[in-house]
Amino acid sequence: MSDQNITVVLVHGAFAESASWNGVIERLGAGYSVVSAANPLRSVAGDAAYVRDVVRGVGGPVVLAGHSYGGMVITEAAAGEPMVRGLVYVNAFAADTGESAMTLSAKFPGSTLADTLVSYPVATGGNEVAIAQDAFHQQFVADVSEDTAALMARTQRPITEQALGGALPTSEPPWKSLPSWFVFGDADRNIPVAAHRFMAERAGARGTREVAGASHAMTMSQPGEVAESIIEAVRGVGAG
Repeated sequence: MSDQNITVVLVHGAFAESASWNGVIERLGAGYSVVSAANPLRSVAGDAAYVRDVVRGVGGPVVLAGHSYGGMVITEAAAGEPMVRGLVYVNAFAADTGESAMTLSAKFPGSTLADTLVSYPVATGGNEVAIAQDAFHQQFVADVSEDTAALMARTQRPITEQALGGALPTSEPPWKSLPSWFVFGDADRNIPVAAHRFMAERAGARGTREVAGASHAMTMSQPGEVAESIIEAVRGVGAG
């Protein structure tokens, strides 16, 4: 299979939005077919069902790339979906059955996210959370300018507590059978770097890229590193 036949579907995580992939898309260039999905951030199962619809709409082989909570979503969306040929985790959760974003982020010490969150009820029940405006820069994306971080803080997409605490439903996580690639920063304040290393090793990642000094929002601050991992994945899958 030629890598020209593969579409990359990008899935953002909590406190971001689909345009957070713009720098990555620019670096992938015209040679790659790319779709950046708008992740609803409501529940793992519901968000995955939406992304699965996007994958099926592509109508051909896909590499899924997820950032942060988006890793939960691409893992569930790829389960039993024959069009998905590879997975890329960008500072993302590669959960096993029954694990949630919250349990994985707390598996190792170091996350400071909880102290920066604000919550409020939503009409459909429960609460959703966002990162406080004054904490967003240092917590989420310390390695970009203050102006860029301020804009990101104002355009962040809140996530429900149900989604953050929701366990991975599938009984067979696809990273156990599909090739996977991991790219993460050692200055991630949302997910401890020890958790990233643990998940990459557990998945038997075909490629692992650890970026010194990179924050959680690598799609914005390190788009070149992220794009390189995606290109490796597309080429790896295409060569297979």
